[in-house]
Amino acid sequence: MSATAGPTPAAASRGAAFRPNWTARIGWVLLAVYALYAASQLGFVPERLASGLGHGRQFLARMFPPNFSRWELIQSGIVESLQIAVIATVIGIAVALPIGFLAARNLMPPWVTWPMRALIALCRSFHPIIVAILFVKAIGFGALAGVMALIVASVGFIAKLFAEAIEEISLKQVEAVRATGAGFLSTLIMGVQPQVLPRFIGFATYQLDSNLRNSTMVGIVGGGGIGATLFTAYQRFDYDVVLAILIVIVTLIMVAEIVSGWARKVFQ
Repeated sequence: MSATAGPTPAAASRGAAFRPNWTARIGWVLLAVYALYAASQLGFVPERLASGLGHGRQFLARMFPPNFSRWELIQSGIVESLQIAVIATVIGIAVALPIGFLAARNLMPPWVTWPMRALIALCRSFHPIIVAILFVKAIGFGALAGVMALIVASVGFIAKLFAEAIEEISLKQVEAVRATGAGFLSTLIMGVQPQVLPRFIGFATYQLDSNLRNSTMVGIVGGGGIGATLFTAYQRFDYDVVLAILIVIVTLIMVAEIVSGWARKVFQ
């Protein structure tokens, strides 16, 4: 073979496969430059981070040891948060189920699915804290505002996932039930429900877990529950009480995670 011969076809193929993509590289560089620019505009400077770490150490030092002396107040807040989460989950699921059925494009005509999907998108458009602020302004402070905010969040989450789960089912079972002369409701119960029930149990338990966490946040803006107690402790600089409340909240979330995992195993 001549020393001046060109590259072999295999070498040319490897060179083409590993050819640098300059467009992508320039894009990554521009993204990195923009990230640095955005960080400088938002005050992400090393001096601020260093001073923040010092304040953080002082804050953590004032939190220890946790103070459980106000256990009655903490207990009442936790019980109210649990009630808010359970009520919001139950009502939210009851409202979301028919909306999810009507939003399934493989079972309903477009003139039914589009308004239902628009309603689901509306429920999912805002964070529960924003919705809670609106309900606090509308109906006043207290647990009712928190429940209403979490119902809206539950409808948006459950209805969307439920509709998508229905759209993934096999229509052969549905057509078999229809062939027996069954009505619409019987078709849903015998043809659709068995195929989506395990996933629905997973959605419902996850939403209960999510509502437990969100019930703390909506309480901070006046929606009742342990969030209101936590916010009051912050305002009074009772950081040892704050740590006690946080420990109780984390424990509650862990217990809820265990219970939801057990429920999924039972029904799946």
